[in-house]
Amino acid sequence: MTNNFAIEYDAINSRNTFTNGDTINGRIIVEVSKETTVQSLIFKAKGKARVRWSEHYGQHQHHVYWADEKYYDVKHHILRESRQDGTEVIGKGRHVFPFSFKIPDNKIPSSFKSGIGNIHHKLKAELKQSMKLTKKAKTHFTFVSKADMDIPGLLEPQYGSKDKSVKVFGSGIISMDVQTKRMGYKQGRDLKVSVEIVNNSSRSVKAKVILYEKKSFFAQGRRRVSTKEILKEKMEAIASSNKETVVKVMNIPRELPSSILNCSIIKLEYRLKVN
Repeated sequence: MTNNFAIEYDAINSRNTFTNGDTINGRIIVEVSKETTVQSLIFKAKGKARVRWSEHYGQHQHHVYWADEKYYDVKHHILRESRQDGTEVIGKGRHVFPFSFKIPDNKIPSSFKSGIGNIHHKLKAELKQSMKLTKKAKTHFTFVSKADMDIPGLLEPQYGSKDKSVKVFGSGIISMDVQTKRMGYKQGRDLKVSVEIVNNSSRSVKAKVILYEKKSFFAQGRRRVSTKEILKEKMEAIASSNKETVVKVMNIPRELPSSILNCSIIKLEYRLKVN
């Protein structure tokens, strides 16, 4: 009789995260109260993404959209068929079976969790015994993808401009040019935003800078999008008939999840908006 069946792994850093090419070492634990015959003990490692959501049409119709994407699916036999009858006997007590798994050094997306879609990286163990249900144990690990430095424009200055005609409260035209030093930033770093404003309206104006998160989910030709503000800062007012460049420095939160741009069904982006 199996009293305990579990899988566990060792952390390699204080954040307990792993990245491309890292090796995960751990163990499968089997505790039995008496001598037990085992057909096989299997270790599995899987990385996959899944999205699923419903859309309603009228009062009674709805459609479920879903999609899956696999990144790796590894299987190792820890115990199997050592005797002629295809079984293995383990004695009473606690048994520890070590395993080692090297994460593929491919462009694999980071762990991600939401109500619509998830990217899971997990380790599993399966214990098969004759005439009994297969026992299963699993544990998730947090995978953080290495920064992709091949994205076009990642380290290049970014520009945006807008002219706005104002007819309510203060007539005239307001022009705005926005600039950042680069497109790609790391968590904990400062994001410097320069805004040149030409205020040809009859009132003073004030720019507002918003850093927001954009999540996109894709399935069966459909897309689902959600956004959330991360940071919002107001700049100094620019007087009527005036031209001025104002600068705002925003510190990107250290705990912010990394962008996900290498998954075909889930995308996590961070965008800057200036109003």
